[in-house]
Amino acid sequence: MFHLDLDKILDQFVYHPEAPLLFTSGFFLFFFLVLMAVYRALLPTPRLRILWITLFSLYFYYKCAGIFWLLHVVIVVVDFNLARWMERAPKPAHKKALLVFSLFVNLGMLAYFKYTNYFAELWNAAMGGQLGPWDIFLPAGISFFTFQSLSYTIDVYRGQLKALDSMLDYAFFVTFFPQMVAGPIVRAADFLPQINRVPFVSREEFGRAVFLICTGLFKKAVISDYISANFVDRVFDSPLQYTGLENLFGVYGYAMQIYCDFSGYSDMAIGLALLMGFQFPLNFDSPYQSRSVTEFWRRWHISLSTWLRDYLYIPLGGSRKGKIRTYINLMLTMLLGGLWHGAATRFIIWGALHGLALAFERWWKGAVPIRAGPLRSALGGLITFHFVCFCWIFFRAQDLDTVHAILSQIWYNFEPQIFWEFIGGYSGVVICIAVGYALHFLPHSWEQLAQDFVTRLPLPVKALLITLFAALVMQVKSAEVQPFIYFQF
Repeated sequence: MFHLDLDKILDQFVYHPEAPLLFTSGFFLFFFLVLMAVYRALLPTPRLRILWITLFSLYFYYKCAGIFWLLHVVIVVVDFNLARWMERAPKPAHKKALLVFSLFVNLGMLAYFKYTNYFAELWNAAMGGQLGPWDIFLPAGISFFTFQSLSYTIDVYRGQLKALDSMLDYAFFVTFFPQMVAGPIVRAADFLPQINRVPFVSREEFGRAVFLICTGLFKKAVISDYISANFVDRVFDSPLQYTGLENLFGVYGYAMQIYCDFSGYSDMAIGLALLMGFQFPLNFDSPYQSRSVTEFWRRWHISLSTWLRDYLYIPLGGSRKGKIRTYINLMLTMLLGGLWHGAATRFIIWGALHGLALAFERWWKGAVPIRAGPLRSALGGLITFHFVCFCWIFFRAQDLDTVHAILSQIWYNFEPQIFWEFIGGYSGVVICIAVGYALHFLPHSWEQLAQDFVTRLPLPVKALLITLFAALVMQVKSAEVQPFIYFQF
């Protein structure tokens, strides 16, 4: 006989740090089905529909970060009112002061939670101080939702966007759960016009949503989690216990792991939003197919790179103030982009390397005549990929000593003779990495054919497809919780 366990039901409304609510969990699938059932019933009443999703989004974030769901309340109340006052400000100076206050609140919040201990370490190193580390919890996705809210206040300040009259609409925008903790960073100008229109999902959009959710689940839970738990984490935790060849495969493995993890989340976020009738911008476009670092940043984490371009690089002067200033602006943008990713010197080095590469490519393009051709494209792709992989070492390693150990092993202790032994010992990992790269380098037309095939499937078959992918995830996932990498950002 069916037994209703009230304690288990109530426990789902309690925050458990060791078990955040993830898209890849069976529990999320159940709650999303409940969410959609109520959402569909509320379609004729827009205000209730928006309120329902907002409340669910706050619950979702509470299950990811506990009491820090209140940060969203602070941001909503502050930036909603600042934007309204900005629009009514009698003088430009008053308007600018309100924008500065918005920047102070959002970036100040980000700086406190993310950079306090790092700045204390820098102070101790420079001044010989004894500032101890503070016990500060880093709320999941704080870098994403602060940047998202700032896009609204900055656009209102620039006169590119009209301030909202409804705080509920703004709360919906800031807290919308699919992209709240790991992007894409959705611009206010792109999302706000969609809120009050009647949601409509065409057959093609529904098929695309199912395709994205399935591919996102496969990327994250099958490829990324498997190679992380069974190989990559081991290498980066103890690089000196592995040969240079194994370290090199660890680097290639991490390049695929972070792509599948982050793009998998983005795919699922875009797909889930699409099922509710909301369009998100593309966040990844086969970045490892890039033939230059400049192209890589047009394809990797597109919502962040365009945000940095529009709200940092261009306001600094962009390429409008001469070559030297352009190079400086590129460096500053990427240095701050590196710092956005994490409070550690290795992230700053990672950003600096990309900044130097972007500046060098800008100089090279103006100084050396370039002839297009298949050989140049192949060589450019090979160099770009390995440069990006080299930079990933700084991004993934726990500290600079680990970076040194990995590079030393690759350079001085490569031992290529163990190649076939390595292939045999880590056959599952090698197959997953190979499958990941093979799928990544497939032509876009093949991906579109697969998406069209899913779209043409009958609705029951689509439901079965998602169920099968969910079952596959349950079978292959690690016993330990594998949160998305970008939750920490």
